Amino acid sequence: MNPTSSLAAPGKGTTPSVPTGSGAAADRRRADVSGRQRLAALVQRQGVLAVLLLVVLIASSVYPTFATLDNARGVTVQASFLAVVALGMTLVIITGGIDLSVGSVFALGGVLAAWASQWGILPALLVPLAVCGAIGLVNGLLIARAGMAPFIVTLASLLGARGLLLALTDEGATTYLVPKGSAFAELGQGSIGGFGYPILIALALFAAGGLVLQRTSFGQTLFAVGGSSDAATLMGLPVARAKVTVYLLSGLLAGLAGAVNAARLSSGVTIIGAGMELDAIAAVVIGGTLLVGGAGSVSGTLWGVLLLAVIQNLINQIGTLNSSYQSVVSGGFLILVVVAQRYLSRSRSTV
Repeated sequence: MNPTSSLAAPGKGTTPSVPTGSGAAADRRRADVSGRQRLAALVQRQGVLAVLLLVVLIASSVYPTFATLDNARGVTVQASFLAVVALGMTLVIITGGIDLSVGSVFALGGVLAAWASQWGILPALLVPLAVCGAIGLVNGLLIARAGMAPFIVTLASLLGARGLLLALTDEGATTYLVPKGSAFAELGQGSIGGFGYPILIALALFAAGGLVLQRTSFGQTLFAVGGSSDAATLMGLPVARAKVTVYLLSGLLAGLAGAVNAARLSSGVTIIGAGMELDAIAAVVIGGTLLVGGAGSVSGTLWGVLLLAVIQNLINQIGTLNSSYQSVVSGGFLILVVVAQRYLSRSRSTV
């Protein structure tokens, strides 16, 4: 018998056995790789939520006052202002950019809102939105149209916004007060069902941000720009317009957060906002958004903000530690998350 006869007759039953086995093994390997990639993507997106729930569970068992409704309200109200700022930062970072000006813009928005509140709630909201939005628009134009580095442009805006704030308040000597009992003061101090308006505003903005990011062509454009700006340009996407828009939104959201914070404090405090940009970046990155751009979610940012707020509250519950330890813990979380993101990104790219 010819030893090659069995291979020469594809119709025989013995021929397909080897490729069939190899194909099945290859399919299993591909399924395993795909499963690992899906798991890595899930951990990257929602891992912070698991950590948040674990921290809350431990804190609730150790400190009974932590699990009270009043404490939850206090934590969420304090976190709502950073959340609104971090929402704008999320959109910027998804495109591969950065906005270092949001802390100063936040403080400037509060001063402008308190100053304009003497004429009613509309000026108290429109004036900070106009000025802070203009700062964000200039940032976007310089970055997207002039091709300047986001770090340099937004660092200059940080200094400029803080300088404008000091000029408006005579180097911080003048503090503008919000009229008591006004509609604008109610915006920051009122509540529905025991939950303050700042919380509801933040949740509404995050819901809108999630819809825009996941359900619109603009949101998909942001991911494409962050993944590869050159490739997005070749695809015909409006890259420059998308970048200008996210910086504009970042300025508007920071100004709005500052205005609502002024309503809550009944004054335009000049010393707030320092370092807030770093807290916003930390919350965004801890929430799973890649610093290099191209991946992220607003829900992850919300969990990141809440995790930082819970850590701060837990430090307060301990009592023997001062607030500076929050920076230590936040920095540690940030390093761990960046290392984990690097590992997970490699796992997702494995074929």
